[in-house]
Amino acid sequence: MKHAYYITCEKVVKDDKTGEVIELFCSYDPQSRGGGTADNRKIEGTLHWVSAQHAVDAEVRLFDRLFIAEDPSKTEPGKDYKSNLNPSSLEVLSGCKVEPSLKDAPVGGKYQFLRQGYFCVDLDSTNGKLVFNRAVGLKDSWAKIEKRR
Repeated sequence: MKHAYYITCEKVVKDDKTGEVIELFCSYDPQSRGGGTADNRKIEGTLHWVSAQHAVDAEVRLFDRLFIAEDPSKTEPGKDYKSNLNPSSLEVLSGCKVEPSLKDAPVGGKYQFLRQGYFCVDLDSTNGKLVFNRAVGLKDSWAKIEKRR
């Protein structure tokens, strides 16, 4: 990260019909570059935002539990373990935007994506198509913060 500052999001403007975020009103603390401050304030985390204009497209695969039951072998009479397969165990997102520095990310490379989790570069990646698999999701503390508001 070349430039990282403590940023506070003060207002989120969403499209009334779709709920899509269309504008953010934020402030930043120029004293916090690199995660520290001259007055020794504790900066909890430093975020790195991706410019959509300069970003690289990627496919992102979000994996969830393979089975909907804790014990997949426990089924209704006449059914087998396949009846407990989770139809939402894989969500594939295309047209995702990633940092340009990931353009040449090696297969197996590991990265944290903001508020999403840890991802690794999939074997399906090629020079023209990056594919990332979510290996571990992050605890959703943002939802708790939003709920308190």
